[in-house]
Amino acid sequence: MLSHERVWASIDSLASRHGLSASGLARRSGLDATSFNKSKRLSPEGRQRWPSTESISKVLKATGSTLEDFLRLIEPSGSLRRSVIPMIGLEEAKSAEAFTDEGLPNKGPGWDEIEFPGFGQESVFALEITGDGLRPLYRDGDILIVSPTASTRRGDRIVVCTRGGQIFAHELRRRSATTLEMTSLTKSQEDVVIPAEEISWSARIMWARQ
Repeated sequence: MLSHERVWASIDSLASRHGLSASGLARRSGLDATSFNKSKRLSPEGRQRWPSTESISKVLKATGSTLEDFLRLIEPSGSLRRSVIPMIGLEEAKSAEAFTDEGLPNKGPGWDEIEFPGFGQESVFALEITGDGLRPLYRDGDILIVSPTASTRRGDRIVVCTRGGQIFAHELRRRSATTLEMTSLTKSQEDVVIPAEEISWSARIMWARQ
């Protein structure tokens, strides 16, 4: 199960395997030395804080581990499943015909498939970045594993496509019945507020393969 406790325990296990403390692993990964401190894993109000997919990606690169290695630490019982999930390119994803009214893949022209470790009960698809539209955060050839069914809350990274064909990869600030407010992840982009009726589909970023 992809639980808060097991994800952090897996990061601690990776650190231990390489003779590092949590702080040492963070430094080797190019992150702030306090990023993985136990005090950072809960907010002052007791809310769970999760490591970002980008942080985990940097950890795997720094330790020479794969995503499957990491997921096997989360599920040590050997129950890790691999699934074939639909994949679509960034430009093709701008077409309303590529998705159902619920924002799920409407498999047909433009869709391909990719093998990836399972994400439990969530519906997921792969979004292949093409071009420089989401630079510098995501580059041409990167693959985002996203879920249109996963619950979202303030601070989650999401991808949103408007009915006009614009795609944003931002941080969720607030979602109401009438608008979606997002915070830019880079200095080169602006914060965005999108009326709900202008949203074609949206999905939470579960993983980034760069």
